[in-house]
Amino acid sequence: MRGHARERGPGRWELRAYVGRDPLSRRARYKTKTVSARGRREAERALAAFVASLEGVEVTADGTFGDLVQRWIATASPGWSPANEVTVRNAVSYYLGPLLPLKLSQLHTADLDAFYAALRTGGGRGGRPLAVSTVRRVHSVVRAALEQGVRWGWLRENPAARASPGPGQAPEIRPPAPEAVLALLQRAQQDDEAFAVFLVLAAVTGARRGELLALRWPDLDLEAGTMTISRAISQGPSGPVEHPRPKTRGSVRRLALDEGTAAILAAHRRRFAEAASACGTSLPSDAFVFSHEPDGSVPWKPGYVSLKFRRLRRSVGLDQVRLHDLRHFVATTLLGAGVGLQTVAGRLGHTGGGRTTLAVYSHFQQAADKTAADLLGKLLSTAPSQQSSG
Repeated sequence: MRGHARERGPGRWELRAYVGRDPLSRRARYKTKTVSARGRREAERALAAFVASLEGVEVTADGTFGDLVQRWIATASPGWSPANEVTVRNAVSYYLGPLLPLKLSQLHTADLDAFYAALRTGGGRGGRPLAVSTVRRVHSVVRAALEQGVRWGWLRENPAARASPGPGQAPEIRPPAPEAVLALLQRAQQDDEAFAVFLVLAAVTGARRGELLALRWPDLDLEAGTMTISRAISQGPSGPVEHPRPKTRGSVRRLALDEGTAAILAAHRRRFAEAASACGTSLPSDAFVFSHEPDGSVPWKPGYVSLKFRRLRRSVGLDQVRLHDLRHFVATTLLGAGVGLQTVAGRLGHTGGGRTTLAVYSHFQQAADKTAADLLGKLLSTAPSQQSSG
């Protein structure tokens, strides 16, 4: 590390030490300090001590947070899943605008705390409050980008490491009542038979949206009454992306179908084949089960399904019901009926022999346990009480 000293006035010396090049702009960087010294020899000794104190100090970048985010995405995104890339890009596009122009050297934990607070109070559409869960997703993007900046030497420490996006709370699970599910299915049957079939499968299998979209006809054995889930579709930056396996390795599973659902799927296939024939083509054996194309070559988009469901629930006055709640409906209905935890976990594609299922639906398990306790207590209340002798 090099440096020099120059006299700025009687007995006042400016010490200037070279600390390397900025990793972003590649410009030379210097640290300065003004000291009192009686002559050059004393100033040189002060300079040597100043230079020694700076040994090992990392060079921070002159660039902005936006510069870092742009470089981070370009470098890291090839290894991301399509869904993760969409999450990051949406966070940058919709929420991070106020942070992008800030200099990295001027971005502090207090700034991030104020930014997150502003999002929670008015960062949503139309200035409405933004859900804490969304703010926490934004924070995860900010923290990951800044952590990459630390690894590259653009920052000495990550200011997001101690920031507070808001309290982390597991979302409350509110499965729809059977009457609500029936109302949705009946309206869907009136409006769009194919979408009604999709909802029936969601409501009897508990499969995830992406798992149902990836279904091809060979995955269905309607005679045996089974459905195999081995792939998934997610929304990528350029459209739907098919994954060779679902969310986790344990999500690959074969599910039983009841006779009524198998019949609904058989009728859906007949209608599909008739539509293909009317368009002068045939239905390939590996066609997608849910597709707008006559030959079933392209699956429905995840966004299309979600938008379709939002319009459907609004039409029957069930705005509070989400598409994912059909999965909760399956889980809680089965658990409430006394179906074993491992069986329910297998149907949902949860790993860990039911640990995940128990963690997610512990409230409903506790309710069932209370029912069991009341039942046992009632039975034992008829037993003769023991009286103490003598």
